[in-house]
Amino acid sequence: MVKNRSFLKEIDFSKEELEALIDLGLKFKELKNAKISHKYLDGLNIALIFEKASTRTRSAFTVAGQDLGMNVTYLGAGEIQLGKKESVVDTAKVLGSMFDGIEYRGFKQENVETLAEYAGVPVWNGLTDTWHPTQMIADFMTLKEVFGKVEGLTIAYVGDGRNNMANSLLVTSAILGVNVKIIAPTDLQPEVEIVAMAEQHNAGAKLTVTDDINEVKGVDMLYTDVWVSMGEDVDFKERIDLLLPYQINADLLAKTENSNVIVMHCLPAFHDLNTEIGQEIYAKYGLAELEITDEVFQKYSSIIFQEAENRMHSIKAIMYNSLKSL
Repeated sequence: MVKNRSFLKEIDFSKEELEALIDLGLKFKELKNAKISHKYLDGLNIALIFEKASTRTRSAFTVAGQDLGMNVTYLGAGEIQLGKKESVVDTAKVLGSMFDGIEYRGFKQENVETLAEYAGVPVWNGLTDTWHPTQMIADFMTLKEVFGKVEGLTIAYVGDGRNNMANSLLVTSAILGVNVKIIAPTDLQPEVEIVAMAEQHNAGAKLTVTDDINEVKGVDMLYTDVWVSMGEDVDFKERIDLLLPYQINADLLAKTENSNVIVMHCLPAFHDLNTEIGQEIYAKYGLAELEITDEVFQKYSSIIFQEAENRMHSIKAIMYNSLKSL
């Protein structure tokens, strides 16, 4: 029963359940904007486990938890013994005896699943190498705000199609009935198992996996992510050369032939030289922009940062939905 109240991956939920979370996130956003107190979970305690560094996920869970009246404890990678001196199972049992809910952001999907199995309290997946489910509620919230609906839209993810964002977009779109195209080089397309999951849970969406960049024609939204995921060990120059044809730029926007197309990005984005990593990339490879040009990023920045803000509202909905009966 507790596992059903956890939020580990999108396929654990029906179309109706995901839609309800999207709508609940929008309601919490209304309360926040109107400065109406909503400490519905006053006095509960949650733990935030972060094996991977974070800006949006940590901030969103912290503020969301506090807005709901909860006490929030951050547990960084160097502060606990998860999987090092103490097994994930033992850690789950200890934290579950002290906290009412646990967030996990790390590498292995197996870890968040194990936490949920043994903690005895709801567990929320803040990101693993395989899935990024909390981002999905925020993303489809944003789509609904912009277009007034999600079902029947056509979206395209371009770039590295084997990362957690591409996986989650493919599967969540299928569940929600959103037409989705994963456009990526052949060597960077979703695993067969991920595509099979999307097809198994498809609610009438058209699912496309291709290396043809011209497939962006007619889409309502373009999505991209960083070209090298956190912790991934790859030849960066080889990855850049492979993905440059999939950069979101003015030419790619023109290929959509849709004047109302929007662009989304889960952030961080390498669109300029205002970061240390961006400067290092420029020094090594002479590229000031990677997955998205600064021109396009600035043009759609209001939507991209709306999407970022929605992480907080959507996570609030996810946690409330898990804990409201306590």
